[in-house]
Amino acid sequence: MPVTMPLPAALAPFRVRSFRFQWPADLLTSWAIEMEMLILGWYVLVETGSVLLLTLYASLLYLGTLVAPMIGVVGDRIGHRMVLFGTRTSYMVVSAIIMTLAFTGNLTPVYVFVAAAFTGLVRPSDIGVRSALVAATMPLNYLVSAMSISRITADSARAMGALAGAGLFAALGMGPAYVAIVIFYAAGALLLLGSGPEAVQPSSDGAVRPSPWRDLILGMAYIWNSPRLLAGMALAFLVNLCAFPLVAGVLPYVAKDIYGTDQTGFGYLVASVAAGAVVGSVVLSIVGERMRVERIMIASMIVWYVMLLVFGQVQSMSVGMISLFLIGTTQSVSMVTLAVMLLRAAEPQYRGRVMGVRMLAIYGNPVGMLAAGVLIESIGYPATAMIYGGTGLMFTALIILRWRTAVLPRQPAGV
Repeated sequence: MPVTMPLPAALAPFRVRSFRFQWPADLLTSWAIEMEMLILGWYVLVETGSVLLLTLYASLLYLGTLVAPMIGVVGDRIGHRMVLFGTRTSYMVVSAIIMTLAFTGNLTPVYVFVAAAFTGLVRPSDIGVRSALVAATMPLNYLVSAMSISRITADSARAMGALAGAGLFAALGMGPAYVAIVIFYAAGALLLLGSGPEAVQPSSDGAVRPSPWRDLILGMAYIWNSPRLLAGMALAFLVNLCAFPLVAGVLPYVAKDIYGTDQTGFGYLVASVAAGAVVGSVVLSIVGERMRVERIMIASMIVWYVMLLVFGQVQSMSVGMISLFLIGTTQSVSMVTLAVMLLRAAEPQYRGRVMGVRMLAIYGNPVGMLAAGVLIESIGYPATAMIYGGTGLMFTALIILRWRTAVLPRQPAGV
């Protein structure tokens, strides 16, 4: 039965049964992902001593970016909930293997790279599929609040998962820490089944879809012919190429080699980003429905790049944590408003494919991280940050000039 008790506007999405199950499922999965990335990233850096191999590990986690559009097609066909259940079950299996290797003393960086390559085939699709599931089950007037709350699950997990992962790893070792990761993945998969089957959108012409490849081609053409969607894809690729790598990919290097701290200090740095992201998402969930998401998106992206320039020159860990808090805030606001813009612009039967193609933009992340690893080893982190931040600002301006009416319409679009 639907919930009848009044809820604040920011919590209105919890009136929807599907969201009440999806939210804890996403939260537990995000916790497990963040704990796993922190533990294995630190393990690779300590065991190999190479920032380049660290960025290689982080890049492998995005290996499946190229197949994300096809996963979006599958979600449009069979339902996004079932796709998430399958992918999250695979995370659980891989993490159970890592846990076993850690307990038996047989874990090596080679096994970590293999596991990262396997989970990287499907993990890049997780955010896009969960966003499509929210859009498929949520009234449009709840969408900004729902996407903000959904983002809070990932960002709060980044803070608490990082601290919990670092604490468990430091206190108990990798094996016991991985017991918690396996349990979180299992619970995150099972909770998705609690809200019942998802209504799958029919094809636009009512006919049976003859081929998933044809669906994919139609989706790509749909995006190509929509300036609003195309501009959003360009902005998404740019932040993955120039913004995310300087924090997400090489933060273990910053913690160890610039600030001289251990895995616990690294956890504090990750938690600073996540805490800022939670604040940004909370504020957006409260006031976002009354604001122009396109203008918020562009402004937050610009501030994000500026703060990356600042962070690259900071030598103090305390000042760095403040900078990372602001980076996290602008990052969260940027990504939530970008997702809302894309989902509002897309017709329901294309949302899975649109968000799948949106995940292609993540391919900029491994490219940016590998290039950052090479640049950091040759010219240092501060100079690399200047190059990345400056490039991001320049191309953001060019994208706005190219698609000005699509990115910054005179009237709110898609509401």
